[in-house]
Amino acid sequence: MKLYGALLSPYVRKVAVICEEKGISWDLARGGPGSTDPEFLAASPLGKIPAIDDDGFTLADSSAIAFYLEAKYPDPCLLPADPQARGKTVFWDEFADTVLGTSGLKILFNRLVGPKLLKVGGDEAIALQGEAELPRWLDWLETQVPAQGWLLGDAFTLADIAVASTMRTLAYVGHGVDAAQRPQIAAWYGRVVARPAWAAVAEREDVVAKRIMAM
Repeated sequence: MKLYGALLSPYVRKVAVICEEKGISWDLARGGPGSTDPEFLAASPLGKIPAIDDDGFTLADSSAIAFYLEAKYPDPCLLPADPQARGKTVFWDEFADTVLGTSGLKILFNRLVGPKLLKVGGDEAIALQGEAELPRWLDWLETQVPAQGWLLGDAFTLADIAVASTMRTLAYVGHGVDAAQRPQIAAWYGRVVARPAWAAVAEREDVVAKRIMAM
């Protein structure tokens, strides 16, 4: 399967970790805002990442891709069948993408992606707005993370992948997990990153991340 995007993106990373958890072979391909590559634009008409090409079937948006992969490759299960558990999983995925992720990306784009990758000036006022928003969401998350196991209890799910992926991206802009301030999050996050699937993606990501952070 071809996965378009960059692993520094929490949304691209989310899909990559899902693939590793399910044993799906994937190759990373370039794509993103401003790309004129016709194959990428065919997979992602809105020009956003991630997008996939799975043997000719194309799809964009990390959540849409996650649901598709769960239906096609149901083992191991990352989206529970139980109605309440499924609802909670979708909630956490949405929280990661549109609440925590939205605040974090205000910082990421204006301090890292824009200046270093796209060579455009960042808006520091927007970055500061994101920084002002983050504590509220992280403080709330600290009260929700269990002392043991995963966000939905014994089952590791898309919920854990989505939230942890956003947490890793926050670390690139100085807002990584603080064990002294938020020990519950730190312990849970440590369990996530210890999984072989996560480590496999992180190893590939680290190569690119080191080069970008050195710019």
